[in-house]
Amino acid sequence: MVGGIGGLGFVAIVVVSWALGVDPRPLLDIANQSGSTSQPRELTPAEQDAGDFAARVLATTEDVWSREFPEQIGEPYEVPELVLFSGTVQSQCGGASAATGPFYCPADQRAYLDTEFFATLEQNLGAEGDFAAAYVIAHEVGHHVQNQLGILGDVHARKQGASQSDANALQVRVELMADCFSGVWARGVEGLLEPGDIEEAINAAQRIGDDYLQKRAGKAVTPHTFTHGTSEQRARWFENGYRTGDVADCDTFAASTL
Repeated sequence: MVGGIGGLGFVAIVVVSWALGVDPRPLLDIANQSGSTSQPRELTPAEQDAGDFAARVLATTEDVWSREFPEQIGEPYEVPELVLFSGTVQSQCGGASAATGPFYCPADQRAYLDTEFFATLEQNLGAEGDFAAAYVIAHEVGHHVQNQLGILGDVHARKQGASQSDANALQVRVELMADCFSGVWARGVEGLLEPGDIEEAINAAQRIGDDYLQKRAGKAVTPHTFTHGTSEQRARWFENGYRTGDVADCDTFAASTL
């Protein structure tokens, strides 16, 4: 079992650090989906590629935030872990499946991403390109940044006793801030960008906006149920972070309008 995660039948990798020369493939723990214990199997080429790619992206987030945290926050950056899983996974925040989508668990300081999410992003949602997938990883790392800043704990406390619509509104601000932090990361790796990369990230942000997803599912757009923000909001807050590279400009809770 990797990091004490197990018992549900899943494949998980904890990418410790590509920068330290860690090949993520040997860390893959492939499980028999029908059983309760892990049974190794050969990785598919797609899983190998997903692990390699995720590790490289995670390394860039470590580089950027290890530099920006001391400069802008005055504190050292604590590196998170990224867990790739297939089927189901158990985190300290509870169980989840591929249908849950990418998520961050503040209790274990890990970001969780289904191995097939990259294909879903491109083939089902039309968010094509490597940088679209990198944006999603950077967004989840953005939640880790929020956790280190104490924002997630504060929001959790504010949600207690709040109505569902008010709790949703708070979560939207959390998610848009993470989008903005992913923009800060993108500015930090600007020297590595290729033409069209930022456009790929913006397109991905638009394709996972609450309004777009509700329309795509054939449902009426109901803003009070939003938990991540509209396509326009998600793209704009990403662009805010990318344009300035300033963590202070990502304070969605201070914004009068989103």
